[in-house]
Amino acid sequence: MSIPAALGGFVSVGAGLFAYASLVERNMFGVRHESIDVLEPGSASIRVLHLSDIHLAPWQRRKINWIRGLAEHKPDLIVVTGDSLGHHGAIPELARALSVFTGIPGVFVHGSNDYFAPRMPNPFTYLIRPSKPDQDGEKLDTDGLDAVYSTLGWLDLNNASGRLSVNRSSIVFTGTDDPHLNLDRLDVVAQSLDDELSEHLDPVSAIVGVTHAPYRRVLDSLTTLGADVIFAGHTHGGQVCLPWLGALTTNSDLPLSLARGLAVWNRLDRTAFLNVSAGIGTSIFAPVRFACPPEAVLVTLRAKDIGYA
Repeated sequence: MSIPAALGGFVSVGAGLFAYASLVERNMFGVRHESIDVLEPGSASIRVLHLSDIHLAPWQRRKINWIRGLAEHKPDLIVVTGDSLGHHGAIPELARALSVFTGIPGVFVHGSNDYFAPRMPNPFTYLIRPSKPDQDGEKLDTDGLDAVYSTLGWLDLNNASGRLSVNRSSIVFTGTDDPHLNLDRLDVVAQSLDDELSEHLDPVSAIVGVTHAPYRRVLDSLTTLGADVIFAGHTHGGQVCLPWLGALTTNSDLPLSLARGLAVWNRLDRTAFLNVSAGIGTSIFAPVRFACPPEAVLVTLRAKDIGYA
């Protein structure tokens, strides 16, 4: 085969892969199902719908309709781990997408794209190291986003803690503001959790940690504070992965093997379940996914076995 023919073939294959990644797999929305035995014995199960990295732009009708269809899974609780916005005009459409969950308790934290609009990335540095915190971009209407969540009655866990009763279980939540922008205040989180546990005497069935970017310092802290399960996003599951090898980056210091899925995080003598979502969307400037389709996650929290000696 001649060199021009070989180059032509290479270009054709590359164009085909890009077309697949940008037009097909990016829209192959799916639901990953997980189960965790974490609640106190005898507790009723809790179906948690984990939404992350929606990166919504107002013209993304297919994504909006798919999110609305998630109500068919009848979740008992919604956990949003940030980066819901992907464009300055997205808030009205996000409100419409999430309106189907009215009446369902929920909690949320923010990611960097809930504060600043996305900018054109350098794909080569993205694959080599985490992207640098960007606080110089176009500011988004974070207050408007919070108003959407507030209308739904959802708890703000940005460096805060709170409590919800879900299926007759008392669940304590604690969360951080975006670690990728260095907005996490782990000292404030620890104090807020201590205050929450001290102010209420009723038994707690589980402690749930919530963060956007799963940096090790945050996972270590939440685990040390007693979280039974931690929900996170940010990684996009690697977004562009190699078949059989997996993610090339987590855009953080999280190990590549934990870029998406359910795992166990260990810190000294404590452990917590860790669910990292591959996310629903992508930046409008990097609209591709390969070997890493978008997802929401339905995590069923179940009662632990009583156990007999």
